Amino acid sequence: MSYKGDKFRKCGVIGAGTMGAGIAAHMASCGVDVVLLDLDAQLAAEGVARQVKSGGFMMPEFAARVTTASTRTDLGLLQDCDWIVEAVAERIDIKRDLFAQIDTVRRAGCIVSSNTSTIPLAELVANASLELAGDMLITHFFNPPRHMRLLELVSGPRTKHETVERATHFMDHVLGKTIVPCKDTPGFIANRIGCYWLAAGLGEALKLGISPELADAVMGRPFGFPSTGMFGLWDLIGIDLMPGLIRSLQHALPAGDSVQAYEAAPELVAAMLAQGLKGRKSGGGFYRQSADRRVKETFDPTTRRWRPRESPVLPRMDAATLIASDTPAGRYAWAVMSRTLAYAAALVPEIADRPDQVDTAMRLGYAWRAGPFELIDQLGAAAFATRLALDGQAVPTLLAAAGEGGFYGQAGGQRTVLVPAGSGAVREPVAQPAAVIALPALRLAGQPVFTTDAASLWDIGEGVGLFEFRTPMNVFTPALLDSLRRVLVETPRHFRALVAGNDGRVFSAGADLKGMLAMSEKNDKAGLARFLADGVDSFNALAAAPFPVVGAAGALALGGGCEFLLHVSADALHTEASIGLVESRVGLLPGWGGVARWLLRHHEAGLSPEEAAKQVFAGVLRGVVAPCGFAAQAQNLIRQTDRVVMNVDRLIATARDWAVDLAAGFTPAVPPAVVLPHRTVLAEILAQQQDSLSPHDRVLGAGLVEILSGDAETSVSLAEITDRVTMYFLEIVFTGLTRARIAHMLETGKPLKN
Repeated sequence: MSYKGDKFRKCGVIGAGTMGAGIAAHMASCGVDVVLLDLDAQLAAEGVARQVKSGGFMMPEFAARVTTASTRTDLGLLQDCDWIVEAVAERIDIKRDLFAQIDTVRRAGCIVSSNTSTIPLAELVANASLELAGDMLITHFFNPPRHMRLLELVSGPRTKHETVERATHFMDHVLGKTIVPCKDTPGFIANRIGCYWLAAGLGEALKLGISPELADAVMGRPFGFPSTGMFGLWDLIGIDLMPGLIRSLQHALPAGDSVQAYEAAPELVAAMLAQGLKGRKSGGGFYRQSADRRVKETFDPTTRRWRPRESPVLPRMDAATLIASDTPAGRYAWAVMSRTLAYAAALVPEIADRPDQVDTAMRLGYAWRAGPFELIDQLGAAAFATRLALDGQAVPTLLAAAGEGGFYGQAGGQRTVLVPAGSGAVREPVAQPAAVIALPALRLAGQPVFTTDAASLWDIGEGVGLFEFRTPMNVFTPALLDSLRRVLVETPRHFRALVAGNDGRVFSAGADLKGMLAMSEKNDKAGLARFLADGVDSFNALAAAPFPVVGAAGALALGGGCEFLLHVSADALHTEASIGLVESRVGLLPGWGGVARWLLRHHEAGLSPEEAAKQVFAGVLRGVVAPCGFAAQAQNLIRQTDRVVMNVDRLIATARDWAVDLAAGFTPAVPPAVVLPHRTVLAEILAQQQDSLSPHDRVLGAGLVEILSGDAETSVSLAEITDRVTMYFLEIVFTGLTRARIAHMLETGKPLKN
């Protein structure tokens, strides 16, 4: 029987530095009361203030859930905590002394963990009581704790199984983390491999005479690494901090470990630090730029002087093609990645039991699109092993066992991975938490009810279907609108409820701007009118569906994507999803009923007709985006009864279970008419804002005044409000100012203020 989890009502965090205060802020955002302690209560309060300023809290008001106090006088505040996290200086003596003090005040069964990234759990609990050791873990968060999903979990032979289960459940379901179990080894998984990669990346670049710009181009798109690249990541982490991170690993690991081959602080780094070049935080490291970002420079490793930043031309190619090329870029790519990938392959099962755990840690901890074993498969495991041998490098045992089959495969509708077993290896299903519905697994397991180029309808069990849309950026094209209408017809034939969601980085970026711009430039008034009407009709049919539809947005839901969510029966929104009606940024207004539906949400929340109209007027005109699920609730973009889900991996399952609950006796809601305020209310606001608005924003504002105004007495239907929007939309979409905004957004991804 699986562990169901108990409620963690109060947690303690000791240490109010960047990590400790960040952990406390995230816990508070997740609804937990927190005690944050430091040597002085003022230090703890300052830690909270920094997190409010930097966005560590999902909403600033959540800081009220944190009580700040001093470790010198207030340890007793921890006595009713369910979990206490230590995040103090990386000194074993300080930590052991602190754990001994905690043990005197904590209640029985209270979990105690360290956020250390360098000290083994075995050393932390060496002198601990039997009871404390049984409740002790390492819970290694990544910075910033709010946004980084990875949490590396280390337990020891003395840790109770119940402790691991309770902590895992809470960190997964409440804190929204992806938990990767690690062995009790230096650097755990992500930093063990990541620090080696960073050391190799710098060391090999200096050896081969590769410029920072070329190195970053290589260690970027071809391998699916973040655009910061290698030297950019040194700057981001801090050139003053990186040598210490590498050196701590070198001190903890045996002389034969591959990390010992690289200097923790090459002479170049020492010279840069002598000049105060510490990276981004000091205004310059390997790179710097002027305050207006017009002047961008590179610190040349050869001349030791600043020079204009170069833009190396690296043809678009995949990783396999790159490392096979006999070019400076190819030779550098092979020098770094052959060593890094071989190092990762040699570390299983030393640092983790399975390759998929390592891949998850690197994807989530270092934002790699693919982990090291997935990258080896992209290169071809057998070919990679052969070239390693020809290059004089050792071929790890697990890599040799992978052979032509690689590390990942498929069997019985499941993805499998090669796992060490005794002196050999066996293939097992890829690890996945219980009660998670993942689209990749659905695609492997069976066929959809129907599929088109734009969308699919899947069976996700319990009588619920999943409407997956998958156009580029999941924009609503005519084809996707057709698929939506088909889904609404097919669902009652197969299911009792529907979930709408996908596994992309964008839930939906809205309407198909490229297609709209093309029709506008051709003056295709009939085509644009038809596209607008199709969207309105499709979304109205969605709202009137005779079965519940739950929107499951795990990422950006902008423009038409937000309008879609305003029409469904209920919303399950990932806490970090951003949502908003942003059409004004491309010179338009929400054309598919979003204005009327958002107005209705404000009325349902109890706002007066005047205040509801003001909120919609301001939000639409400014293109306001709610940056998280709780902000979306505060802005009435989703209902107070809608659900904010912490763990994005559990979003579709949560939406499915909710859809099942809603299906019993479901009747679609009939939207009531609403009262609109006198025209003077919004006209006065627009007049006051004239000087701060661009010319085209004044035009949009004037349109909104007419759309959102009435006589303050007569009720107006949502359909009439949407008809007003349609008339205005079809006027402005053919203007030069709107075309310029759409074209600029498509070209740059940024709004044009014209």
